[in-house]
Amino acid sequence: MAAVSTSTGLREHGSSILVAGLSAAFGVALLQVTGALTDVIRADDVLGASATVTAILGIIAVVFLVIAVYVGSIVTANTFATIVAGRARLIALLRLVGASARAQRRAVAREGLVVGALGSAAGAVVGTAIALGLERTGVALGWLPDVAHDWFRPMLLVPVVVVVLTTWLASWIGSRRVLSVTPLQAIGGSQPLSHEAVRARPARNAVAIALIVIGSGLLVLGMLVGLVNPLGVLIGLVGGVLSFSGVVSGAHLFMPPALRLVGRILGRSPSARLAAANAVRYPERASRTTIGVVIGVTLVTMFGVAIASFRTLIAQAQEAQPEVYQGMDALLDALTAVFSILVGVSALIAAVGLVNALSLSVLQRTRELGLLRALGFSRSQLRRMVLAESVQLTATAVVVGLLLGTFYGWAGAQSLLGSAQGMPGIVAPGVPWATIGAVVVAAAVLTIVATVAPARRAARLAPVAALAVD
Repeated sequence: MAAVSTSTGLREHGSSILVAGLSAAFGVALLQVTGALTDVIRADDVLGASATVTAILGIIAVVFLVIAVYVGSIVTANTFATIVAGRARLIALLRLVGASARAQRRAVAREGLVVGALGSAAGAVVGTAIALGLERTGVALGWLPDVAHDWFRPMLLVPVVVVVLTTWLASWIGSRRVLSVTPLQAIGGSQPLSHEAVRARPARNAVAIALIVIGSGLLVLGMLVGLVNPLGVLIGLVGGVLSFSGVVSGAHLFMPPALRLVGRILGRSPSARLAAANAVRYPERASRTTIGVVIGVTLVTMFGVAIASFRTLIAQAQEAQPEVYQGMDALLDALTAVFSILVGVSALIAAVGLVNALSLSVLQRTRELGLLRALGFSRSQLRRMVLAESVQLTATAVVVGLLLGTFYGWAGAQSLLGSAQGMPGIVAPGVPWATIGAVVVAAAVLTIVATVAPARRAARLAPVAALAVD
């Protein structure tokens, strides 16, 4: 009986394995490339002899490790939580016919463990291949010298193991609310938590607010410490993780007002008004759909702003002490090229999460969409409503991600380089407008791709057939 509950098709499993694999590949590739760059700089007679440069590289390696593990954990957990939420009625009905809650939860946890293991194993291989290809390309183009590297570092196991464990943990946590549904409730179907029900959880809301406040305080402290010691970036890193965890945990608190504001821009047609109401009515579902976009946009913007801020700080420091920072322009160009590609991998992870979440959200609402058809909505109105709702969610997530990424990137650059020789102190953040434009365009394209096909399939179903879907 337990095995039946997990047999939901290769479609859902494939997307979960892909996200887990991309998350693991992202972490492994980041660590491999960071290690290779460390080897290159240590082999340089000038830069390698600088204790400051060596310390900064070590700190960067730790920062990238935490970012890789953190991004992979959230994206994988969010994807699996979306899938488990879509199975609520199936699992509850199996409990109705005799399956125990404990057996159902063990089955879901085993599924998460298998998905995480398969994805992580494949991702580790792909991540190492990507890093090796980048290193060879850099050597061939003359960006990097040809030095020996160790491609089998023990630290590479960290993102692999963490992705497996977080996927398993996500499946366990995601099944908690599903298994609390009584058999009688299963007969009537399972609905997402409403805005009122979500707000009526003071403990979770208090934890989210506390994480944001404490994390923001640590970010500011890290910037101040960074004026005298580059280790301030580690304080800022902890603050960034805590504050962003608070944002993820408390997304259901601030997303509805933001969604309501964006919804007013969509117009007052029936489709637009219903789309705006749907996005606000179920904040947990909206948060699951948008958090992948927030992560991806935040990460891409953070790296873009950090690199732009690095260049601003280095340019001003070169004017004061040109002999100390000779050759840093070429190093920054190499770092920008390498990390831009790696950030592209994180953007791909977010893109898969966005497409998967939006597609599953539409498919899991087939019955709801069928009811709208039965009440008189035309196929074109239904498609417009789904697209408007997706645009509303994505636009809100992009704005939130841009704001968070700008602040995190500036704080990271300031806390890491604020104490280096010749630095001017606190400077304004550099804003990479080209990167921001690319993020907005990519998000718009992905939203259309992710919603048009599922909405078209749902609209083609006869209302009676759609209403019969569990």
